[in-house]
Amino acid sequence: MEDNLNEPGLDPAGEPESPESQQLNQIISIANQKGGVGKTTTAVNLATALAAIGRRMLLVDLDPQGNASTGLGVPKNMRSVGSYHVLLGDTPVPAATVKTAIPNLSVVPSSMDLAGAELELVNIEQREFRLREALHASRADYDHILIDCPPSLGLLTLNALVASDSILVPLQCEFYALEGLSHLVRTVERVQKHLNPRLQIQGVLLTMFDKRNNLSGQVAADVRGHFGGKVYQTVIPRNVRVSEAPSHGKPVLLYDMHCPGSEAYIHLASEIVRREKEEAA
Repeated sequence: MEDNLNEPGLDPAGEPESPESQQLNQIISIANQKGGVGKTTTAVNLATALAAIGRRMLLVDLDPQGNASTGLGVPKNMRSVGSYHVLLGDTPVPAATVKTAIPNLSVVPSSMDLAGAELELVNIEQREFRLREALHASRADYDHILIDCPPSLGLLTLNALVASDSILVPLQCEFYALEGLSHLVRTVERVQKHLNPRLQIQGVLLTMFDKRNNLSGQVAADVRGHFGGKVYQTVIPRNVRVSEAPSHGKPVLLYDMHCPGSEAYIHLASEIVRREKEEAA
């Protein structure tokens, strides 16, 4: 990633960021270079929970697997235009946006075309800023823009981090969790230094927590000891209803609103809103 890093604090045209650009509504990347940690599940259900309390939400599916699009019930025939075309500059964000069945929630879908975007971006000037440029004009239309990143630290994830104000890190309660997180923290520090000085880690979310398993409790304690207040109080439990929901093309909040997984994501949305108010105050 070293070769992709440019001068700090500059926009793609080489100009300093204006105060106005920093005051627009929040863009949050949901990222972890490790797969299977609940990243897409968190993106879909957090977006749904925030939309349910009246927030205007846009979810950008930046994973070539398109699982977030599937989880929101977007059929394949409505994904012919999506995040691939936005990144390559062929289509503005509004033209690539699809409304979902959830009020206040829209998505920029993904398709397998996105898998080739990493190679196509390599020789494009200012390639790290493509998503930032595309999303800038649409920021004011939403209270939050969430980006579901692929499980790797390539050019797609780099574009997301450069475009974002903060990063939310889902972390599975397993033995190697902290080791993987340390790699991501170093990447965030490098992006802060060279490409996006405003980027910060908004929070670490413990996922797939099994209260019957001593290891889950130990990992949670270690993560809280290391990251302190950056770790959300909300913990997402291991829950079969959460796993079933995507096969029905629904967020778990619509599939079974009263299951433990749904309640956890509702609590997470409330915690994020509360943190925002505290920071603003």
